[in-house]
Amino acid sequence: MGGDLGPAEVVAAVQLVLQEDADLAPIVLVGQLEALTPLLSAAGLQGNPRLSVVHASEVITMDDKPLKALKTKKDASMVRALELVKTGEARVAVSSGNTGALMAGGTLRLRTMAGVARPALAAVIPREGGHFVLIDAGANPQAEPAHLMHNAILGSDYARVILGLESPRVGLLTIGTEEGKGNALIAETHELLKKINGVITYVGPIEGFQVFRNHVDVVVCDGFVGNTLLKTWESLAKFITGMLKDELKASPLRMAGALLAKGAFDSLKSRMNPDRYGGAPLLGVRGNILKAHGSSNRHAWASAIRAAGKIIRHDLNHRIEDDIAQANALTQAPAPAPAANN
Repeated sequence: MGGDLGPAEVVAAVQLVLQEDADLAPIVLVGQLEALTPLLSAAGLQGNPRLSVVHASEVITMDDKPLKALKTKKDASMVRALELVKTGEARVAVSSGNTGALMAGGTLRLRTMAGVARPALAAVIPREGGHFVLIDAGANPQAEPAHLMHNAILGSDYARVILGLESPRVGLLTIGTEEGKGNALIAETHELLKKINGVITYVGPIEGFQVFRNHVDVVVCDGFVGNTLLKTWESLAKFITGMLKDELKASPLRMAGALLAKGAFDSLKSRMNPDRYGGAPLLGVRGNILKAHGSSNRHAWASAIRAAGKIIRHDLNHRIEDDIAQANALTQAPAPAPAANN
């Protein structure tokens, strides 16, 4: 209910997904019944056995203060959706509403899973030859080495699910790949990631110019750096697309050339389109939460719903719990004694 485009786009996305994916788990729409009923009727979804509706009388808006809204709007659609995940009636909550409220609500109501210090947001971004997972994309701006170590595991396990990779390559984002480059946070995190190599596939520190090359599948950083990188990429993608359109329209000859290369341009647009994966999961909580863009249209919503289906099918959280426990045991173990001199 709280997205920029309203519930009509959500209902349209549900219609698309139910038509295209016969194996998708049942969907529960949470929101104001009086708004949803006519939309469902118009879409031919009223009474669909794979769809149900839970009424919620209130809406958390984009302007609401997160913590205040969670306390005062107890019958908000977002709050009700998180409760469904907490009780096990739903496996994933997908929302395009107020990001702060969703992050705070997910952390406070679902709590972090055993062994995880802080949850993190993961975003999928295109790169040379494919895509990579960026983590943390904004949930935890002030991180400690243990948080970044956990981010590496969360991002690696999510990359296995969403990108279909058996052993995702993990890189730690810093200002130089030489040993000792970067601040204390990077240096300590680097040592931790070396210790858990095997739980993840750690390839070492990476610089900014390597991010969009086919060098790693998971880029690990704190939420301040990650959110800055994510929004810079989104802005740059829109800038390049707009600039390309302007240049192609500059003369009849260029417009003719653009028609001949339409297939290539369409392919490029598809790869750079943020709607392709539709949402960023909040990983590390006792339940699954997927945050879609506030401006998500039906196609972005459909992608987010499909991603939620993948999370359910691959039982993501159980894999994360096992890997976190193994990594924590490795990093807390005492260092081996040096070999005796003969």
